[in-house]
Amino acid sequence: MDFFARQDQARRNTRWLVFYFVLAVTLLIVAVYFVSLVVFSGIQVKQHHAYDSAPIQFALWNPKIFLCATLGVLAVIFFGSAYKTSELSAGGSAVATLMGGKLVNQTTTNANERKLLNIVEEMSIAAGVPMPQVYVLNDERGINAFAAGHSTGDAAIGVTRGCIELLSRDELQGVIGHEFSHILNGDMKLNLRLIGIIFGLLCLATIGRILLNTRSGNSRDRNALPLFGLALVILGAIGVFFGRLIQAAVSRQREFLADASSVQFTRNPGGLSGALQKIGRYSFGSKLESEHAPDLCHMFFGNGLGIAMFGAMATHPPIPDRIHAIDPQWDGKFPPLKEEQFETVKRAAISELERSRKPVPEILATILGGVIVADSAARPPVIQSNSIMPSLGNPTPLHLKYAEELRESLPEKLKVAARDPLDATALIYAMLLDTDEKLRSKQLAEIICRISNSVSEKTAALFPEVSAVARRTRLPLVNLALGALRNLTAPQFKQFSQTLEWLVGSDGKVELFEFVLKKVIQRHLATKFGGTRPATVQFYTLKPLVPDCAVLLSALAHAGHDEAGEIQKAFTAGAPFLRVPSGVPLELLRRDECGVEAIDAALDRLALAVPIIKKNLIEACVRVVGADGVIQEAEAELLRAVADTLDCPMPPLGVGE
Repeated sequence: MDFFARQDQARRNTRWLVFYFVLAVTLLIVAVYFVSLVVFSGIQVKQHHAYDSAPIQFALWNPKIFLCATLGVLAVIFFGSAYKTSELSAGGSAVATLMGGKLVNQTTTNANERKLLNIVEEMSIAAGVPMPQVYVLNDERGINAFAAGHSTGDAAIGVTRGCIELLSRDELQGVIGHEFSHILNGDMKLNLRLIGIIFGLLCLATIGRILLNTRSGNSRDRNALPLFGLALVILGAIGVFFGRLIQAAVSRQREFLADASSVQFTRNPGGLSGALQKIGRYSFGSKLESEHAPDLCHMFFGNGLGIAMFGAMATHPPIPDRIHAIDPQWDGKFPPLKEEQFETVKRAAISELERSRKPVPEILATILGGVIVADSAARPPVIQSNSIMPSLGNPTPLHLKYAEELRESLPEKLKVAARDPLDATALIYAMLLDTDEKLRSKQLAEIICRISNSVSEKTAALFPEVSAVARRTRLPLVNLALGALRNLTAPQFKQFSQTLEWLVGSDGKVELFEFVLKKVIQRHLATKFGGTRPATVQFYTLKPLVPDCAVLLSALAHAGHDEAGEIQKAFTAGAPFLRVPSGVPLELLRRDECGVEAIDAALDRLALAVPIIKKNLIEACVRVVGADGVIQEAEAELLRAVADTLDCPMPPLGVGE
């Protein structure tokens, strides 16, 4: 199953979620109606006997009571779900905070936290996604983790204290690989919707508990509200039951898929199997202590609620089944945990921290084409166009190895800057400084006026290091810096955004890399600082998007060629893969008709398309840039920007070819 098939599967899961939700709401309405009918009919009978001895007939159908029950249930569930959904609108960070998570400082000197951050950094580079915010649940002793967010732009990964203290690096890497698969498979958005739905179904029980405690001021007046409250508590239990069924229905199979994806990513089944075996043997297992665990248990790595009363309601498959699926040779026994195992894990984490503090020898700058000292003779990697589509959303062990060595080979100044919010802004500015010394001096002087002297000095200090970095490694470096940039305050981000906009156009033109850089930053920080909501699908057919596709394919054709014949040839090579409906014109545009502003607007609209349209579009783009058999760095950068805007993570290109 490729990346786009998994995205479609996630959308189908959403439809099933809607079906189960509608079914649960319907049954709740019917149940509330009958309870209300009995309660109010009893009141009516009592009042009738007080004034008239003639018997009255009991009617099974009462439109007024049914209307009130329907409106009441819908209102409670709607407002409850809307409240919880709004509370989690900030994305993964809101979920982590709800669970009591503490944001890990990217400059931390804690050995276990540094180990965790290193793993997340490596996987972010390998997967081609921004660095998620990382949280530790310090009060949770069980071994567990989660990934949450509406998109890669607001994603967060949370791990329990037990997870980082008890798991070795390989085991923790297997768990984080599992969570990254949820990020890449589109599961996070579904999980957040599920939280809102579950909360709405639970609201009936909450209201019931309130009414149950209601007392009348007159001792002779028999108040019916507590009785009605008791009924709502019981009905709320029905809502909880269906909520757990919904969680299980959309969660269990995805856990098997995430396990398999993690093993495929790391090529180390022993790591993930070891983590699961420790959960099976550990006294706390994967249990969560937080009061919010029941609402969020479906998004965690392991079962956080203990054994379910009914197997069908378990949000996770049994641990032995998960281990056998990735490690068929497992003997079915959980080895006892020994104190020396934990000491080994602790010593390894301390050793990794000490290594990270040592400066990396400059000779390592050539590893895998990672960081290359500026050299006109240095050849960029050869990128085969037929390798790009299979890699979308499917990073390989080669990508992970590349990411590990790239992170190690980056100059220490750049790594430190990418982990601090203000220094990260200086790092981005340094990437945009002009190579002409006179113009660069003017740019630095303007930064002093717009922000501060210290930021300008930091930008100038980072410029030589950034200049020595190969262009193809700058986008991975930007993805690392995005994690720190999310921690800017709103005024700081506004200042940064305005300065970035000015710096991009300060030389009177916008180069392709400058456009890509600005597009990536704006897209991934917009949900936090721009007040915009995550994009939802609006286009289900290609026809209204054909003009936007023409802009994009034309821009790519012009980016790689200068001769008119070669430009037309490249455009023609990619156009058929769009599968444009017959009779709809798709023509090559002039260079001035597909500038960066036109590309920007086209990408924003194309991001609202269904996955199959995105798949065809990216394949067409790949065919255009690969028409001459060579994908240049400028073309690769634009491809990365296209894929990123369309929520299709693209791992580093040219790795292992």
